[in-house]
Amino acid sequence: MCGIAGLIHRNGSGNIGQEMTQMLQSLKHRGPDSTGYAIYGTPGRNEFVMRFKVAEQEDMAKGFDIQDEVKRRRAKVEERLATLGVQIIDKDDVTDYAFRYRIQYDGDMKKLADYVEDVEGTEILSMGNALELIKDLGDAARVAQQYDLRKFKGTHGIGHTRMATESDVDIRSAHPYWAYPYNDIAVVHNGQLTNYWMMRREFERRGHRFMSNCDSELLAVYTAYNLEHGATLEESLRQSIQDIDGVFTYLVSTKDSLGMAKDTMAAKPMVLYESDDLVALASEEVAIRAVIPHEIDTWDPYDEEVRVWRA
Repeated sequence: MCGIAGLIHRNGSGNIGQEMTQMLQSLKHRGPDSTGYAIYGTPGRNEFVMRFKVAEQEDMAKGFDIQDEVKRRRAKVEERLATLGVQIIDKDDVTDYAFRYRIQYDGDMKKLADYVEDVEGTEILSMGNALELIKDLGDAARVAQQYDLRKFKGTHGIGHTRMATESDVDIRSAHPYWAYPYNDIAVVHNGQLTNYWMMRREFERRGHRFMSNCDSELLAVYTAYNLEHGATLEESLRQSIQDIDGVFTYLVSTKDSLGMAKDTMAAKPMVLYESDDLVALASEEVAIRAVIPHEIDTWDPYDEEVRVWRA
């Protein structure tokens, strides 16, 4: 079933970590397996935040051997960063297996991502100038506490509560998906893409990589490809309705924008609230009311509807 949510402040920033947590926790019943955030803070000059993991949560129960392996993998990641001339400004041991590094780097992002992910068991969840992507097993309250997200100030974000239906219950299969190798693009999706494997094979032939077997990751790769070839976010969203088969409602976020698209049948729900200062949208109205205490009017976007908002 799954639940998706998005929020964007149009005139400044807010407590986006707390707001997204409230929205996603209210959608817990739609997906208890995992929760993920793509949240956007203030970009640093020539700086990036790299969120990565070197193991899955369930791996850590295997004893000292995996703990030693995690240390080895992390040391190897740092060694490779140094080889490419990456300066680590600071680092945060968020969990025993997931880390947050603030770095300076002016080289090729794809080269950096490929080199780091070549370390066994390592996956970069995001590498953003403004974006930080966090996802793990459990509901929003648990993930927010684990990763200290309630204090995160920013302009906008998207999130997802997942009920696993066709792929594993692990971090790799959780949403959002980073649009590798673009540093500030992320996607969440509710639905099923029926031409996933055909399109995936085509993108793999073009050199794009996939980290999971979840069909939703295709939307991130698809968006990255379109933007790389000169399309605007709105153009990419509109074209996706023609190119992608299945039932879908999905949200895309960039450094300064939030967009949505619904397929031709509009079978997957979406509720929208819009004011001069704030736009909030989610699979159910309860998520919007979780962050807006006063009485509001909401509406349901139509079939093939595409919208883009800027922070």
